[in-house]
Amino acid sequence: MTETIPTQDDLTHGAAAFRRFNRIYTRFIGTLNEGLLETSFSLTEARILYEIATRKAANARAIAEALSLDPGYLSRILARFESDGLTARKPSPHDARASIISLTRKGKSAFTQLDSRSERQAMDVLESLPLTARSELLNGMQTIERLLVSNETGRPIVTLRPHRVGDMGWVVYSESTGYARQYGWNEEFESLVAKIVGEFLTSYDPARERCWIAEIDGASVGHIFLVKHPTELDTARLRLLYIEPAARGLGLGETLVRECLRFAETAGYTRVVLWTQSILTAAHRIYAKAGFRLVKETPHTNFGKHLTGQEWELALPSPAFS
Repeated sequence: MTETIPTQDDLTHGAAAFRRFNRIYTRFIGTLNEGLLETSFSLTEARILYEIATRKAANARAIAEALSLDPGYLSRILARFESDGLTARKPSPHDARASIISLTRKGKSAFTQLDSRSERQAMDVLESLPLTARSELLNGMQTIERLLVSNETGRPIVTLRPHRVGDMGWVVYSESTGYARQYGWNEEFESLVAKIVGEFLTSYDPARERCWIAEIDGASVGHIFLVKHPTELDTARLRLLYIEPAARGLGLGETLVRECLRFAETAGYTRVVLWTQSILTAAHRIYAKAGFRLVKETPHTNFGKHLTGQEWELALPSPAFS
């Protein structure tokens, strides 16, 4: 097969289309407005707040590298944040020359407002589209991200998206076959997963519940659910955290849990609980890092095995994001 080499005219027309898309999209999402999402923050300031809020130990150097910002420009913004009472600094225990930057209560409130408005904007756009158009839009976004960003980092690009038609069948299949292969669990576990996703679809409350599907190059590789507790209004349940074996080692589990907890706090929950098994030690490390603590263990015989169930809980806001 002969590859067609683009001519100068092709590149010129392509550049014009590229620039037209940038103009249309920046106007569409409102990044040219004086304040992003009707707040007092610019897009750059909002991104800096996001980095501080989602990093366990944020520092100026890491933020500058992540956002490709001039250190001097970033320093001026951080100084203004501190002067406005949005952030606080403390010496780094690992580097005397660096400071750990965290959000104050006022800063967390500002970030929560930005995050919830951004979430609502995305939901409004997606809900306004038919399912086929929504899928086409998300696939196009993933293609842009994969072609442009993965070439820079050399790492696969992971995308988190809300569930859509067909995902729950994949969730049941991936969980049941994955745990059968690794731990020998039987169809009793498959029945439990099917019950969980069935209840999720039947009583789904988008304001307080969510499923995230993780994708790499358009292929589903992981998932997590946050659902309402059946009897405690201020408590959410984290359920069905799962990563395909081929996608492990990329920090995807931590990313999913972090996104889950951020949504839980925005939705107004004050506590998150989960049920897991003592043999799932990799998941334990993720939960412990996020601030969960083990509160109860109970031996049981389910899924064709003798197991020890564990109950973990976390009071919000999570220590991992404070």
